[in-house]
Amino acid sequence: MTVYMREMTWPEFAARKDDIIIIPVGSTEQHAQHLPLCTDAVIAERFAAALAKEVHGVVMPTLCYGYKSKPLSGGGPLFPGTIDLNGETVIRLAYDVLMELVRDGFHKILFMNAHFENEAFLVEAMDLVNRDTKGFATIVETNWWDPMPPDVIDRVFDEVPFPGWAFEHAAVTETSLMLYFAPELCHMDRLVDIKNAEPLPYFRYPLYKTDVPECGGLASAKSSSAERGKIIVDSVIPEVVKICKKEFAPKH
Repeated sequence: MTVYMREMTWPEFAARKDDIIIIPVGSTEQHAQHLPLCTDAVIAERFAAALAKEVHGVVMPTLCYGYKSKPLSGGGPLFPGTIDLNGETVIRLAYDVLMELVRDGFHKILFMNAHFENEAFLVEAMDLVNRDTKGFATIVETNWWDPMPPDVIDRVFDEVPFPGWAFEHAAVTETSLMLYFAPELCHMDRLVDIKNAEPLPYFRYPLYKTDVPECGGLASAKSSSAERGKIIVDSVIPEVVKICKKEFAPKH
């Protein structure tokens, strides 16, 4: 039986009203020269599918555009192929999708987010839907990095230092996840081993090409592997299952 809503008929989907509906959210954004523009969307959808198999959930079509990438967490709109949405657009998109689900009677909904900058706008949409529907549905937003057990960092970064989550853009974790989930989309022969970008304690506009390393990455992806990607997935999915069991349990 498929976990993907897009492969279901409407009666099949309607019969899942009491199951967890998972909405993957990514972006269309440059990920250096060795990963595709769909990296965040692929990671979100594959995590969602893995989760759905564990909780008997349904995976909605992936939201493939996200909020504006910042220069030092994603490269910003400095590279062709990065298609950013304004914050209001992200809120309205998420709000409309949530409201359609609620109108159809679905009451357990989870956003699986894989683009750092999306979070505040997804949470805003959740808040508005909760207010406008008087709390009809339980709606949860999570990602793959926050639930990760602390010891996994040491296991994944056993050859290069962990640069912090902001700089983990097209670096070891995302590259390893893509090598695990979709190796056919990776171009490791094009990987450029770079020095980490310099963090800044402020934001500034306009943006300049020199704000980001020329290849688009923010930290080295050296030592990435499908095996490290599997370590991440195998550690994160059980943690998100725990979240689902806690938050979607019957409330008394």
